[in-house]
Amino acid sequence: KYSVKELRNLITSKTKAILVNSPNNPTGSIYTREELTEIAELAKEYDLIIISDEIYEKLIYDNEKHISIASISKDSYERTIVINGLSKAYAMTGWRIGYSASSKEIAKLMSSVQSHVTSNINSISQYAAIEALNGPQDSIKIMIKEFEKRRNYMIDRINKIHGLSIIRPKGAFYIMVCIENYFGKEINSEIINSSLDFSKSLLNEENVAVIPGIAFGVDNYIRLSYATSMEIIEEGLNRLEKYLRKLV
Repeated sequence: KYSVKELRNLITSKTKAILVNSPNNPTGSIYTREELTEIAELAKEYDLIIISDEIYEKLIYDNEKHISIASISKDSYERTIVINGLSKAYAMTGWRIGYSASSKEIAKLMSSVQSHVTSNINSISQYAAIEALNGPQDSIKIMIKEFEKRRNYMIDRINKIHGLSIIRPKGAFYIMVCIENYFGKEINSEIINSSLDFSKSLLNEENVAVIPGIAFGVDNYIRLSYATSMEIIEEGLNRLEKYLRKLV
């Protein structure tokens, strides 16, 4: 998460919009109402559009509640573009359904641009999307319960592995794992100096795929996902531990 102080230092005369991603990919962090209020006030001060990516809004744990920055005030409501979709909460990844919510003026401008960039979503996908959003939501509760179980298992396992630490996720389905204690170590005459080195070596040695943190601007981390079965998670962490024991 960024702070208002950090954000203010980056705003220039060319700044037109700011991006809020809560729950966040890759960390699973969630902005509090107080933090969102500060960001909304800053956007008002500089007359900035707020682009709020809320695609993980339903995948939240520890009895936390999702708060959209668009709900903070009348001003933030008018200047916010909410971005969402069905790939995460409704597991409709292959259907490629996303949507936005904004003022009529902004929506009309976006529609004009979109119509020249890509064709419309097919009608079958659109009707499936309507049913997903308006139909029974029981499956999401089951999904969240299972994701929380997998998250807690991964947190417990990783915290017991020497040299690793995590950013505890409150939403989404990823865990950022700090691997910097293994930088400078060697395997098969190759020295691990970055998240890319680590990820490539782990894939070659143990056939475990992770995302190098450099993709998110944090080279001392890797991203793991728990959007898979418990059996795969257990085996993946077993192989990760096995790999770490090989490093010297």
